[in-house]
Amino acid sequence: MHDDRGRGCLIGAGGLTSFVGRRQQIADVRSSLAASRLVTLTGPGGIGKTRLALVVADRIRKAFRDGTHVIQLASLDDEREVASAFTSSLAVLDQSNRSATQQLVDHLRTQQVLLVVDNCEHVLPATAELLAELLEQAPGLRVLATSREPLGIAGELVTMIPPLSVPTADQLHDTASVDHCEAVQLLVDRARSVTSDFSVTDANRPAVQQLCERLDGMPLAIELAAIRLRTLSVGQVVERLDRRFELLTGGSRAARPRQQTLRALIDWSHELCSDDERLLWARLSAFPGGCDLKAVEEVCGFGDLTPERIVDVLDRLVAKSIVIAEHTGEQVRYRQLMTVREYGADRLEQLAELPVLRRRMRDHYLSRARSMVERWCGPGQHQMLAAMRRDHTNLLAVLEWSVNTPGERPTGGELASFLRYHWIAGGSLSEGRRWLDRILGVLDGDTVERGSVLWVAAWAMLLQGDREAAAEHLTELERLIEVVRSPELTAHAAHWRALYHLFTGDLPTAIELYHRAVRGHREVGSTGAVLTAQFQLAMAQNFQEPPGLALQTCQEVLAVSARHGERWNHAYALWISGLQHWRAGDMAAAKQVATAALEIQRDFTDGVCTALVLELMSWITMSNRHPDDAATLGGAAAAVWDRLGTTIDAFGPHITADSRRVAEQVTAALGAARVEQVTRRLAHLTKAEAIELALETAASAGAPAAPRVFRDCPLTERELEVARLIATGMSNRAIAETLVISPRTVGGHVERILGKLGFASRTQVASWVTSLDEAGGDAGPYRAPAC
Repeated sequence: MHDDRGRGCLIGAGGLTSFVGRRQQIADVRSSLAASRLVTLTGPGGIGKTRLALVVADRIRKAFRDGTHVIQLASLDDEREVASAFTSSLAVLDQSNRSATQQLVDHLRTQQVLLVVDNCEHVLPATAELLAELLEQAPGLRVLATSREPLGIAGELVTMIPPLSVPTADQLHDTASVDHCEAVQLLVDRARSVTSDFSVTDANRPAVQQLCERLDGMPLAIELAAIRLRTLSVGQVVERLDRRFELLTGGSRAARPRQQTLRALIDWSHELCSDDERLLWARLSAFPGGCDLKAVEEVCGFGDLTPERIVDVLDRLVAKSIVIAEHTGEQVRYRQLMTVREYGADRLEQLAELPVLRRRMRDHYLSRARSMVERWCGPGQHQMLAAMRRDHTNLLAVLEWSVNTPGERPTGGELASFLRYHWIAGGSLSEGRRWLDRILGVLDGDTVERGSVLWVAAWAMLLQGDREAAAEHLTELERLIEVVRSPELTAHAAHWRALYHLFTGDLPTAIELYHRAVRGHREVGSTGAVLTAQFQLAMAQNFQEPPGLALQTCQEVLAVSARHGERWNHAYALWISGLQHWRAGDMAAAKQVATAALEIQRDFTDGVCTALVLELMSWITMSNRHPDDAATLGGAAAAVWDRLGTTIDAFGPHITADSRRVAEQVTAALGAARVEQVTRRLAHLTKAEAIELALETAASAGAPAAPRVFRDCPLTERELEVARLIATGMSNRAIAETLVISPRTVGGHVERILGKLGFASRTQVASWVTSLDEAGGDAGPYRAPAC
C-alpha cells in the first residue's frame, strides 16, 4: 500500500501495489541524498513516507557498493532495543560482548551502503544518538530515514512529504486536469483492485474530486476509501465522510494494526504528543481554514496554555507533522489535514471548550474586520482583502455559531456588516448576500447593528440585480433611522437609495441623493465612503450630464485616493473615466485608463470592477475595429460575470444598452457561431486569468489576426496541444499543471508556436486554433490537423 507500513528488507521489491505519482518528490529526495549523508522524510502518518523511501532506495541501489538495507523500528516498544534492531536487520554476526553500537560501527566502518531507517518517531532520541555515531564513524554510510518529526542531527536534510496533488472544483471543466491528479490516479488504481471496471466518468467526476479533496490527498485515507467502493458509489462514500473514522477501516491484513484503520493511525500520533501538544491540537481544530500565529495566540492561548507558550508548543506540533506550516514570503499560515483536524475536534468536544473557542474566534475576527473598515481608505487594501479570503472558512464558522447562539446574534450582525468589503470586493458576493439575509432573519429590533446589515445587504442585492428586494431593505432602513437617529446610517441610506435609482435608470434622483450622501459621509469622517459615493455619482453623471462633470468628479476621486494611497475606489474612478473617454470617442485615453484600472485588479481581483473594465476594453477594441479581440475580451468578461452570479444588466439600463449595442456589432462582424465558440472556450477563466488575458490582448490589439495558411501544419503534436490550451485562456502555469511539465518548458513551447505561426500574441494563436476547428481539419485532440 501507499503508506508508512513496515516492510521486510527487500530493496528492489516494488510491493504488491503499483506506485503512483511523486515524481517531483523522488527527484527532490535523490538530490538531497546527493547533498547530505542523512535525509529524513517527514510528514503525518499515512502520507506515504515509507513507500517513497523504498522507491527511492530501489532506484539508486546500484550506486552503493555494499547495497541498501531497511531497518524497521515500528514494532519497537523500548528505546533500548534500537541498536539491536539495526544489528538484526543487517545480520551482524559479531558474537562478542561488545555493545551493539560498537558492533555496528565495526560492521559499517568500511562499507558504502544506504540504510532506510523506517518509523523513527517513537524512539527518536535513541535513534538519533545511534545514527549520529554511525555517520561519524562510517564515512561511506548514507541514511534515508522516515519519521513524523526530524531527528535533529547536525547535517540532516529534512524533506516534508506533501499530500498527493488534488483537483479543485474549479478544474472540473477540464477532465484531463482532474484525471491526471495524483490523488485521482491513486484512487482509480486502488479501486480497480476491488472493482475492476471502476473509472472516472462525467457522472462521478465531481464526487471523485470532493472525495480526494476532503481526504486531503492522503494516500492511506484514499486507499481505505477505495476499499469501500466494492460496496458504495463514490458519492455515497463522500456523503459518509463526516464519519470517516468509522468508514475508513479494513486495510490490508499485512499492514501493522495502526495502518489498518484511520483512527488507529491518528491515535498513534496522539499518543506521541505531550499534554500541551494534545490541548493545542484540539483547540486548533476550531479553525476549519487554518490560521496565522496571531489568531493561534489570541484564540487558543488561555488557561494553562498561555499565549506566551503558544509558539513553543506550536513549533513542536509542526515538528511532529500534526500541523503544517505554509510559508508565503514573510507570511506563515498553520493548518491541519482534515483528518487530523477532525480527530482534534472529537477531543475538543470531550473537553467542552468549543463554545469558548468559537466566541474567542468570533471576537478575534470581529476585531480584524472592524480594523479593515477603519483602515480601508489607505494603503494595504488588497493585502487586507487577501487575508480575509484566506480566513473565509473561519469567518463562516463563527458567523454560523453567532447565528445559532442566542445572545450572540447582534455581535454576529456587527461582524457581517464589517465584512462588507470582503463580500463586495473580495469575491464572495453571493455568499455574503446569503449570510446577510440569514442574519436579518434572526436579528430583531431597531438597532444600529440591524441597520448596518440592512444597507450592506442592499448593496449586495443591487449588484446582483435584485432591485426590489434592495428597495424593501432600504425602506426598512429609512424607517429604522427615525428610531436610532444615526448620522452614519442616514448617509448610507441616501447612498444606497441613490445606487438603486442609478440602476433603475432614474438619473436625476440618483445624482441628488449622491450629493446628499457625500455630505453625510463627510460629516462623519468616512473618506472611503465619500470616494465610493463619488465614483458612483460620476457614473450617473456620465449618462446624464455634460461629460466634463463626470470627469471632474473622477479627477477628485483619483486625487484624494492617490493622496491616501487608496486603490480600490481609484480603480473604479479610472473605469468611469475610461467609460467617459470611450463615449466621447477618445479611444487612446479610454484604453490607457482602462488598462491602468485592470493593472490594479491584478492585486485586488475584485470581480465587479474586473468585469466592468473587461466590458469597457471590449467596447474600446471594437470601436478600434478589432472584432476578434473584442470577442475575446467580451468572453473573458462573461466568464467573470458568471463566477460573480450577476450580469452587467444589474448596473442599469444605460450601461446595459451600451453593452448590447457593442455585442451586436461584434456578432455582425464575426457571426454568432464564432462569438459563441470564443465565449465557450473562455467560460472557465478565473478572474486572475481573465485579467492577464485582457492585458495581453490590449497590448497586442491591432496586430494582424488572420491565421496564416500552411500547406502542412508546422506544429508538433505537443505544440498543438499547448496551442489548444492557450486558446482556452490558460496561463503558462495552468498549462504546466495540466500537462505535468515545468512552466519554463511551456514558455519554450509558446515561443516556438509564436515563431512558427508568425504571430505576436496568444490571442492570435487562439484565433488560429478556432479557425482550424471551424475548418473541420482536426482529427483528434493530439493529432495535427490538415491545415
